[in-house]
Amino acid sequence: MTTLHDAPTPGAEAAAATDAPSRRTRRWIDDWQPEDRTFWEGGGRQVARRNLVWSIFAEHIGFSVWFLWSMSTGLLAAVGFGYGAEQLFILTSVSSGVGALLRVPYTFAVPVFGGRNWTVISALLLLIPTIMFVVAVQNPDTPYSVMILISALSGFGGGNFASSMANINSFYPQSEKGWALGLNAAGGNIGVAVVQLLLPIVVGAGGLWGLIKGAETIELHRIGYLYIALSVLAAAGAYFFMDNLAHAQTRASETATILKQKDTWTMSFLYIGTFGSFIGYSGAFGLLIKLYFSGTFEGAFSGYQFAYYAFLGATIGSICRPFGGRIADRLGGARVTLVVFVLQALGTLGVLYAVYQLEPATSPEAVAANGEVFGLFLATFLFVFAMTGFGNGSTFKMIPAIWRTKAATKDAAGLRRATLEASAAVGIVSAVGAFGGFVIPMMFAAPWVGADEKLGAVQTAFWLFTAYYVACAVVTYVAYLRRGTPMADARV
Repeated sequence: MTTLHDAPTPGAEAAAATDAPSRRTRRWIDDWQPEDRTFWEGGGRQVARRNLVWSIFAEHIGFSVWFLWSMSTGLLAAVGFGYGAEQLFILTSVSSGVGALLRVPYTFAVPVFGGRNWTVISALLLLIPTIMFVVAVQNPDTPYSVMILISALSGFGGGNFASSMANINSFYPQSEKGWALGLNAAGGNIGVAVVQLLLPIVVGAGGLWGLIKGAETIELHRIGYLYIALSVLAAAGAYFFMDNLAHAQTRASETATILKQKDTWTMSFLYIGTFGSFIGYSGAFGLLIKLYFSGTFEGAFSGYQFAYYAFLGATIGSICRPFGGRIADRLGGARVTLVVFVLQALGTLGVLYAVYQLEPATSPEAVAANGEVFGLFLATFLFVFAMTGFGNGSTFKMIPAIWRTKAATKDAAGLRRATLEASAAVGIVSAVGAFGGFVIPMMFAAPWVGADEKLGAVQTAFWLFTAYYVACAVVTYVAYLRRGTPMADARV
């Protein structure tokens, strides 16, 4: 009995019925026609699904390595590091910023090396920061500059998203891109939540509950060992079970033309509002809770612990992402995106209201007072996370639809070109959007103000985020929903 991967086509019956995927080798598919329903139902779907599964796993591990620092920063003090809040936010920001930068070359690596080949390489690159992490966190005398370097190298994991999305975009037909890209992205995004949940369990002597109650020993390096093993597994899975698509191969210069197209930068602006918010809030959420709702004062903690809540935001945002794509498949990505930005702005105003009730956690009384608004802070913030998830899915549904509409042709060559450009646009848009992971924690850290002004900086940041979401709603309507425009008529 042959498997889909071993067979030269998706199946003997499909081969007889249509031009099924043919292979140059076991690792390359020369003929891929997802828009042909006979081809797709005759075996193409199964091949695409297998590649999607392993793409999700590899991307998931990448996101987890990328966001090791979102939880590690809050626990460094427990293993002997004496960093201040500003230094901790910067550690988180550096990893996010480098990951955003790497998404550009990672995007163009797929058409040059092949999706399967680059997935193997990118998974192996994760070994560099994870091995360094294991060594560094066991020595509290490790220089801060070295910790910054390791955080920066963790950005390898952030680059994985762009290459993974560009690759999967080529496997699926237009009618299923929203759901497929949403699943692929959600599988990666939830890596943030998983590492935020797993890390306390793995490193705390008594597990998560032991950490909450006050574990005596924390072995932070253990999480590094775990992700070393998982990175190797991701590389092996990609090597043995994924494929390269020959039709998605091209010179980087051919797809680089999307840098000159207005829609690339319009969608980048919108994606900062969705994914930029998701990734930035994910990195800062736990630290905000730690700084304002927990303390070192006996009896003042009242049960609040950042390790218990930090993973919730990324979890909710990740789960909502594929459903945003699915709804966008039915209603149109621009429509869903517009509603999301309106709701995101309203939710951020709710967070802002809670933040204005806070006081700097400099005394047991202040910590206790802050605890009284924790429920409102948590509920409104999680609502914003949910909206970013829906928006992530709907904006990524828009991208292939926009380039397909711009192609204004139904011939195979024109559609292939539109798919290649859309895949490149996915990478560039994701790169620009990911800078939110750098900007948002830096705005909360506010290294340009004194310690007594930090809370005011947080308040100002949320006002700016609210204004940005309103601007995104206006841009979405003007660019893609105005009546009589080609984009509106196509329901992108």
